[in-house]
Amino acid sequence: MTDLGRVYRARFDDADHRAKMALWREIVPSIARIVPIDGPVLDLACDRGYFIAHVRAQDLWACDVRDVAADLPAGVRFVRASGLALDDAVPAGHFATVFASNYLEHLASSDEVLDQMRAVERVLRPGGRFVVLQPNIRLVGGAYWDFIDHHVPLTERSLQEAGSLAGLPTERTIVRYLPYSTKGRLPADPRLVRAYLRFPPAWRILGRQTLWVGRKPA
Repeated sequence: MTDLGRVYRARFDDADHRAKMALWREIVPSIARIVPIDGPVLDLACDRGYFIAHVRAQDLWACDVRDVAADLPAGVRFVRASGLALDDAVPAGHFATVFASNYLEHLASSDEVLDQMRAVERVLRPGGRFVVLQPNIRLVGGAYWDFIDHHVPLTERSLQEAGSLAGLPTERTIVRYLPYSTKGRLPADPRLVRAYLRFPPAWRILGRQTLWVGRKPA
């Protein structure tokens, strides 16, 4: 398995971290306008807390294989664990929302993607949602493989199929949502990001990441 700590230290410096935090300050409210982000909320594979730092909900949790607790805001409960071991790390049937961004492609195989979906299903309460922001290989093309830790090719259709097999039927899919934003492909100015997110016609031109929502039956 790739040494994620070493890879991420090489890929993202402190300036990248600050820029990503500013971008997510705009992205999270946009997602919340599309799908309810109800508490309790779990940020799965949270990295340095870009999503969970900007969520307005009670009972905030974050999970990652690296110890990123020092990067997270006060009030976020951090659990150091693999996402595939959620059953051993967080309460079953507890969460109204589980969120994951740019994560599933890092798993080792399509079998692990299904295992992860099933683990999320078990920790969601009835009616809870799994919200996934995911680069779409059909839209990204060969650039999907520019990163050494990308392993599983995914499209909106494979997300929908995996969700269905895991007991999380699709509630909503926005095939083209964000640009392929790794390493700053979104404009750095938050004002431009805000304008982009408020103008869905631009998504159809620039969107390379899919926003998928699966919901556990009530």
